Amino acid sequence: MKGEGRTTKERWFFKNISLILHKIQTMKKRLKAAIASIVLLSSFQTFSQPTPNISDTAKRAPLASPRDSIVTTTASGVTITITYGSPAIKGRTIGKELEPREDSIWRAGANEATTFEVSRDVTIEGKKLPAGKYALFTRKHGNTWTFIFNKTWQTWGAYSYKQNMAQDALKVTAMQMKGSYNERLKYHIDPLGIVHLYWGNIVVGFTVK
Repeated sequence: MKGEGRTTKERWFFKNISLILHKIQTMKKRLKAAIASIVLLSSFQTFSQPTPNISDTAKRAPLASPRDSIVTTTASGVTITITYGSPAIKGRTIGKELEPREDSIWRAGANEATTFEVSRDVTIEGKKLPAGKYALFTRKHGNTWTFIFNKTWQTWGAYSYKQNMAQDALKVTAMQMKGSYNERLKYHIDPLGIVHLYWGNIVVGFTVK
């Protein structure tokens, strides 16, 4: 008969061999599943890592024409605030590669319009200007500059100036002078209310009372 002549150990082995093989196959499947899970988890973690935000990077990068402002309270008690973009010359020529160009409206700064704000009614070069906030533009003709105070101050550059010309509150003229070199555009207000714009070797300004 089948099985005759086998020892007890042999009979036990042949009886349980299929069970052992089944257990080995099950363990292999479980091992493969565990490995696949580890690989999938590693891939998910790799792809879920945050990528650099381009807008955040741009925010951290230095601006070519950073926004600046100056606030001064004069001896007469008027608070004057000028906010502007401050461009750099970087070897370029004013009037050619850089503003102001002859007989053109200039934002007197960079990017958003330059703003000029006074805390109470004043006179500028003897002409009245009510308290408030204005866009400040200029027009250069030779050595004569015209400073323009416009009621529409929330605007980008001088691109909309023509359509907002009716909002001009005041225009005054001033003569350009030559001063020490300034790589960046800047404004200065002294305690007597004298406002100066410095740009390259150009110095020009007006008096607020």
